[in-house]
Amino acid sequence: MSFVGKVWKILVGIKDGLVLLFMLLFFVALFGILSARPNPGQVRDGALLIDLSGTIVEEKSALDPIEALLSRSAPVGETRARDVVRALDAAATDARIKAVVIDMTTFLGGGQVHLKDVGEAMDRVRKAGKPVLTYGKAYADDHMLIAAHASEVWLDPIGVAVISGPGRMNLYYAGLLEKLSVNARVYRVGEYKAAVEPWSRTSMSDEARANIGGLYGALWEEYKANVTRARPKLQLARITGDPQAWIGSSGGDMAGAALAAGLVDKLGDKARFGARVAELAGKDPWNDKPGSFAASNLGAYLADLGESRAGKKIGVITIAGEIVDGKAGPGVAGGTRIADLLDDALDDDLAALVVRIDSPGGSVNASEEIRRAILRYRDRKIPVAVSMANMAASGGYWVATPAERVFAEPETVTGSIGVFAVIPTFEGTAARLGVSADGYRTTPLSGQPDFIGGFTPAMDTLLQTTITGTYKDFLKLVSKARRIPVERVDAIAQGQVWDGGTARQNGLVDAFGGLPDALAWAAAKAGAKDGEWHAVYLGDRGENYDSLVRQLVTREEAQAPLAGGGDLFAMTALRSENLGARLLRDAERLTGTRGIQAFCIECPAGPAVTGSARPARPEGMLALLTWLAGR
Repeated sequence: MSFVGKVWKILVGIKDGLVLLFMLLFFVALFGILSARPNPGQVRDGALLIDLSGTIVEEKSALDPIEALLSRSAPVGETRARDVVRALDAAATDARIKAVVIDMTTFLGGGQVHLKDVGEAMDRVRKAGKPVLTYGKAYADDHMLIAAHASEVWLDPIGVAVISGPGRMNLYYAGLLEKLSVNARVYRVGEYKAAVEPWSRTSMSDEARANIGGLYGALWEEYKANVTRARPKLQLARITGDPQAWIGSSGGDMAGAALAAGLVDKLGDKARFGARVAELAGKDPWNDKPGSFAASNLGAYLADLGESRAGKKIGVITIAGEIVDGKAGPGVAGGTRIADLLDDALDDDLAALVVRIDSPGGSVNASEEIRRAILRYRDRKIPVAVSMANMAASGGYWVATPAERVFAEPETVTGSIGVFAVIPTFEGTAARLGVSADGYRTTPLSGQPDFIGGFTPAMDTLLQTTITGTYKDFLKLVSKARRIPVERVDAIAQGQVWDGGTARQNGLVDAFGGLPDALAWAAAKAGAKDGEWHAVYLGDRGENYDSLVRQLVTREEAQAPLAGGGDLFAMTALRSENLGARLLRDAERLTGTRGIQAFCIECPAGPAVTGSARPARPEGMLALLTWLAGR
């Protein structure tokens, strides 16, 4: 009995130890969650510090905590554009805020519309008599769209600032596919649908070059006008016209060249920059390290501002990223997820709905699922407006067709009305390897799709007919929505992409304006006066565990590639890292089971999509046929 008693005491001790351990872990986790969440109590007199680490986006991507913890890495940081604008507008009239500091040390960029919105908000802060300062080790095109609006632009003495202008090089795989004897079967409608050219050509077609050249030309003119208006002393023509002579004139001193050309105002390290901010906003009473100053960070400041709940509710549904089938997102526009959000809010007594789009399109089936969900609001006589951000192209325009009024910016990329699909078959590759396919058919479609033996003429005709029919449906949707004859829509469609100004001339857009303009219109349409309504973002979630997980997995070495981008070689290396992801994405587009696509691959590249999701079972005829063949 004494032996049993001793064993029992040991087991009880182990149990008590485990209980204490789990309790300790619980309270540590609870403390971490509470400390990771933005705390309004951290707001104090001084500067508003906005750390633009990563990219500026319309909608932050979902973070998978298990995947992040197992891989010990988190996706690139994201900051919502509307959060930055809201904080800047509040800071303009907040007596606690003496200055605004924007740290761009690890900033990677954003869409032109978002950057313009941030810049205009910075102008409003300066108009209120408060200084706005930026600091960075490297300034490129996107950085300068923001920094140009600052009262003081600081650059590290060993840093670099340069403007290269918009442009994009596509990869073309026709030569590689020919060497591999892979037959990329392209089904398309639209003379300008350049999205399929990487699989069928070795270079850009003249039609695509002319259309995309016009788009980039318009975006470049808007860029130059924005930057030079905000920073008149900037020698933009010198910087972009003859960069070799410009850099050579400074003897290779990139920071000195940037200062001489008016790209930046001051050269100094973080300590000197911080000392300057302390002169304007006050010293940090709890931190005497070089470069410290009194400041409140963006998260705490937004938490302190709170949310307006007065008056009627104007719903905002965000369609950001590639449109895909299923419940993917946020950060990716899963058709089912967005349709569910819209349907769940149908009984929420919304006075109006604003559809905010920042998407190059994607799956036709998912786009149609979203469009039908938006139409259910129109059926209930609820006013619907569309607000286009950086892009609303292809499927992004498909989902805009139910709107009563469409708002866009001059820098918005839209149009790309066209559809396509690419399916690879391997009859040539199989023949080279000594593999052949044979069998018995009862009909021309028996055994199809056959990826080894190839498609029959009947199969090819069926697939192309499906694409043609979908394109006609697209034209009819646009024709009805915009009250334009189908023939006229076809003339401005054909896969052509347009800037916001040209799209307005073509009748695809009603008015220039951002999200605030669309919200104001929708509220007025619903009978609400100024101050008698507030926006409700459908599906908007708080930080949850995002901040805590990022703190756990983000290490100093993980930030090194971003923070170390203070010279041209580091910036070049960062671009080369993106090349691998681009190659993988292109390969997935060719071999993935994606169905009919209304997608603008040729649109200007924005921040990389950090999330993705694939449906367990694809939808649509093309996807279904491919899926069945793989069973």
